[in-house]
Amino acid sequence: MEFAVENRTEKDVTVVTIRGEIDVFTSPKLREKLLDIIDGDGARHLVVDLSEVTFLDSTGLGVLVGIYHRLRARDGTMSFVGANDRVRRVFHVTQLTKIFVLHPSLEDAIAARESSST
Repeated sequence: MEFAVENRTEKDVTVVTIRGEIDVFTSPKLREKLLDIIDGDGARHLVVDLSEVTFLDSTGLGVLVGIYHRLRARDGTMSFVGANDRVRRVFHVTQLTKIFVLHPSLEDAIAARESSST
């Protein structure tokens, strides 16, 4: 599967769908695309769909953490959906579940965002 990043807006969140492997080779492209979404498009609330991510390494995690901090500085949010067992395990082993929320579905992530904004 070739690496790709796509985004769309649903309600007040930007849904970012990532496909393929997030590793040392694809992380620069991921960072560039996410920065374009938050700096260029002005998105403040991201839900990242990982359902088509087959691999995630520490470089990719570093990109996600960096984007998370950039969003938090702007009162933004970032959560995740669709992580398979392998990717979910990376979040747990690195203890990133303490800062990142992994929702079971996109609907749950959007509902959580809606309830936190009221």
